Amino acid sequence: MHIIPAIDLIDGKCVRLTQGDYDQKTVYNEDPLAVAREFEAAGIRRLHVVDLDGARGGGIVNHRVLERIAGGTNLHIDWGGGMKSDEDLRVAFESGAAQVTGGTIAVKQPEIFLGWLEQYGAEKIILGTDVRGDKIAVSGWEEASDRELFEFLADYVAKGIRYTICTDVSKDGLLQGTARELYARIRREQPTVQLIASGGVTDVQDLEALRAIDCFGVIVGKAIYEGRISLEELAGFDD
Repeated sequence: MHIIPAIDLIDGKCVRLTQGDYDQKTVYNEDPLAVAREFEAAGIRRLHVVDLDGARGGGIVNHRVLERIAGGTNLHIDWGGGMKSDEDLRVAFESGAAQVTGGTIAVKQPEIFLGWLEQYGAEKIILGTDVRGDKIAVSGWEEASDRELFEFLADYVAKGIRYTICTDVSKDGLLQGTARELYARIRREQPTVQLIASGGVTDVQDLEALRAIDCFGVIVGKAIYEGRISLEELAGFDD
């Protein structure tokens, strides 16, 4: 299982939100590159970076930060937030992203998203399946769609998706544990998809539970910044 620390960006700074609420924002560091280098120094190999400005407004915003992190580390970076056009995707890859996540666009403009999948391949494109209740959440989690999670995921797996990042919005940022039953059901129903679990990781027991259901990766955010899990403990889980 891959351990994937999260860096969420607003105004170029490393922040965390609670349940996706932009009014519940904490700034943890004004230099995301310094944070990324700490992860790399601890032995972490992957990084999840979200452009929250882009997610809210539509269109890539913080690509200069992506350039700095990619140029200043050897981390495998998956990038998401506000990916709405072919130009956004081009900028993300040229700025150093190894993979790009599309969520809102996969709901609202599936023909564009499927075009990305065809052009760049299943190793480069991650499906964002952020869920509130049983519905896919979009636009920086500020809107609910009418797409049901399992039907939505099955549809895209049938069309060639190999990776998904699933965040249970109700768990995100609360440090109260993960949506293990949700992730276990995804593993049962879609065993071929590489599941990256996100939201609510609080301690090493959460990591052990996610590894037990054979998640491909787990994204860890607030638990790192609040000192609940050390970087040394995280590196020990990173296969």
